[in-house]
Amino acid sequence: MRLRKKPWVAEALTAFTNIVLQNPGEELKGNWAALFGNHWPVHAELGTGRGDFITGMAERHQNLINFIGVEAQKDVLYNAALKTRKKELENVRLMVFNVNDLLTIFAPGELDRLYINFCDPWPKNRHAKRRLTHAGFLEKYRIVLKAGGQLWFKTDNRQLFDFSLEQFSQFGLAVDYITYDLHNSNFTENIMTEYETRFSLLGLPICRCIATF
Repeated sequence: MRLRKKPWVAEALTAFTNIVLQNPGEELKGNWAALFGNHWPVHAELGTGRGDFITGMAERHQNLINFIGVEAQKDVLYNAALKTRKKELENVRLMVFNVNDLLTIFAPGELDRLYINFCDPWPKNRHAKRRLTHAGFLEKYRIVLKAGGQLWFKTDNRQLFDFSLEQFSQFGLAVDYITYDLHNSNFTENIMTEYETRFSLLGLPICRCIATF
């Protein structure tokens, strides 16, 4: 579904100077510890959406972990910024940014964990390289993640999940905690995204796994 553009959002985001990083560029690379003012582990969510997941995680891990939300659509990022401010979370930074350019803002080994939740499945075969779990993206993740860093992946799309497991295997990653029905599994620490809540109400099973680099 195409989002209706909100022309006022770009200006509204400038009111969140302590949360939303405007025009993120290479000045961030290697400087995330200084930006957060601590040396806690750094986790990034690729495709933050309206922020239910990242704010839930940051609230659960205050004074323990820093969280970075990367989102291509400023309209939905505005909602994430509102939630971050409402919860008074100091361990969250958000940005409108293209995932393709991760290597320009993260130094090698700067991240401890990546989250990809309900990304676009790009179902047509000719678009496979656009899937965020394609080997082309895994190459970039391997650079920005520390040795032993993890990718936590969730989706309602079984075809995308099977494709992703194949890509992880071909890339030589260790894959654990595979489930095709997350909400009926023994994993009790799940925080749901907006899409996940919607899909669950429809009775759709959620697939999840953890890939270690």
